[in-house]
Amino acid sequence: MQNLAMAAQWWLPQDAALHGPALDHQLLLNLWIALALLVLAHVLLFAGLLLRGKKLREIPLVWKIVPLVVLTVLFTWLTVKSEGLWADARIAGADPSAMQVEVTGVQFAWYFRYPGTDAAFGETRAALVDAGGGNPLGIDPADAHGADDVVSSELVLPAGREVDLRLRSLDVMHGFFVPEMRLKQNAVPGSVLHVHFTPAKPGTYAILCSQLCGLGHYRMQATMRVLPQSEFDAWLAEKARAHETR
Repeated sequence: MQNLAMAAQWWLPQDAALHGPALDHQLLLNLWIALALLVLAHVLLFAGLLLRGKKLREIPLVWKIVPLVVLTVLFTWLTVKSEGLWADARIAGADPSAMQVEVTGVQFAWYFRYPGTDAAFGETRAALVDAGGGNPLGIDPADAHGADDVVSSELVLPAGREVDLRLRSLDVMHGFFVPEMRLKQNAVPGSVLHVHFTPAKPGTYAILCSQLCGLGHYRMQATMRVLPQSEFDAWLAEKARAHETR
């Protein structure tokens, strides 16, 4: 596994999440197996050319069945492994202690909402969405849980702590994509989808949209900043104070 990870360093984005090494290993394993099968297929084709005109029908049936069995077993094993990695981040629930952050996509921007001290998100209503008026998500002022919610145009997270992202869209389908975090999940209108991960390396990373979401798709980008816990706490406290003074 270590050799495969080292081989990936020269062409994959840096790995900044705890789950990244397992995904990189599986990706490289799939590619090496595909290369081996490609070489084998060409060897068999070349052998067929050499044996052209001979009685190929006399080849034992077992040599025709064996490749089918091998490919079926290999495909099944790789599928189960890959689906398991996918399920760990997207289907299996996050730890109850994971930090909750809501990610909302809208043509053509990303918004990130943090619950306040009550650890609960306020209700939102489409009729209240007013980016120019300071309420881009349509948080209902009548819901007390939303009074202390913090909305940011950048995603700031603490390093080493699991994060459970709740993805939403206000208009069309968007694709939340952070290559260094090995993270990609669609934001679908009318649905709330979850994906959880643990950022491991402090730094600044680009958040992209992987779905063609309209004419402004090219500029639908944001920034993820991963900070040490103490710096993240200071950032969140400052954002909360700024929200209270509005």
